[in-house]
Amino acid sequence: MLYRDLIPSRLGGRYIASHISIPEGGPVSDWVHYHRIALQMIYVRRGWVRVVYQDGGEPFTMREGDLVIQPPGIRHRVLESSPGLEVVEITAPAVHATYADHELELPNGSNPGRIYGGQRFLHHVAAETPWVPTNGGEAQETEVEVATSGLADVRTLRPRNREALTFGGQHGELVFGFILDGSAVLDYRGMHELGPLDAFVIPPGHAWRLTGVSPDLRLLHVTTSRLD
Repeated sequence: MLYRDLIPSRLGGRYIASHISIPEGGPVSDWVHYHRIALQMIYVRRGWVRVVYQDGGEPFTMREGDLVIQPPGIRHRVLESSPGLEVVEITAPAVHATYADHELELPNGSNPGRIYGGQRFLHHVAAETPWVPTNGGEAQETEVEVATSGLADVRTLRPRNREALTFGGQHGELVFGFILDGSAVLDYRGMHELGPLDAFVIPPGHAWRLTGVSPDLRLLHVTTSRLD
């Protein structure tokens, strides 16, 4: 796996955001493990990946636009991937412990309502999610806010008729954007040209917008409340 840090400052150690790729497909050398975290999200940009989760039933495949919320302590394993898999992973805190669990075999049955550290596992499927008007464009909303008990919210946005995407001040902690496809100009304290795989963080409480959007623009938009 190749990792690229999307927030070089890591906001003082509060968050780590990574663009992760696997150039060669096939089985992944992984084992059942879990993390000591407050929040963890994985979003697929390209390709597919087959995974299995504690109490999540049989292994399943995540595809472009799909995401999972991995609640604190949930055991999981990556099984295989397509060539050129790309995912975006956001975890809090930036430095966190990872533990192997060599005793638990997955799959171990299904218990979709189980709570881990105040959160529940979520598998969002993009192909089953409609686009709805918002922020001057359209969004595929998710149930991340419910699954994380209000800790985070995640959605994918696209423009309508090349109109700007406009955002008011979000009064939480993290306001993160990642350009999945296309291009735009970030209008915040100057004009910043953005293209595929570019990322940015906006200070909470500040309004911003994306102008000059290309028709194929796709934006991953993540916000959180305060971790404490």
